[in-house]
Amino acid sequence: MKEFALIFRLNDIADFKPTPEQVQERINWLAGIAAQNKLADKGNSLLPFPGSAKTVKNGNTVTDGPYTEIKEFIAGYVVVKAETIDEAVEMAKDNPIFKLNGNVEIREILKRD
Repeated sequence: MKEFALIFRLNDIADFKPTPEQVQERINWLAGIAAQNKLADKGNSLLPFPGSAKTVKNGNTVTDGPYTEIKEFIAGYVVVKAETIDEAVEMAKDNPIFKLNGNVEIREILKRD
């Protein structure tokens, strides 16, 4: 079975204020994946707000954030187990982040043998 990172993005920091009900929806979504034994890592679920990230580039140049030209920000991630990327996409489709106008990026995690 492969592992996939589901990366949660929001368009605006103002969207990053979920209600208690929305938090519970996220917990329920994660519990559903865990119940299928397909949750590999919940990734601490949330990442810090923009402005609290830095990128170090070649030559020890330091810039703010992971992407200087992107307008959306990464709100969190989880790692799931699935046979194919299409299966991981199906898991992502049920995530409540869409109610906050967010999106989910799915990436296969490559492992070295």
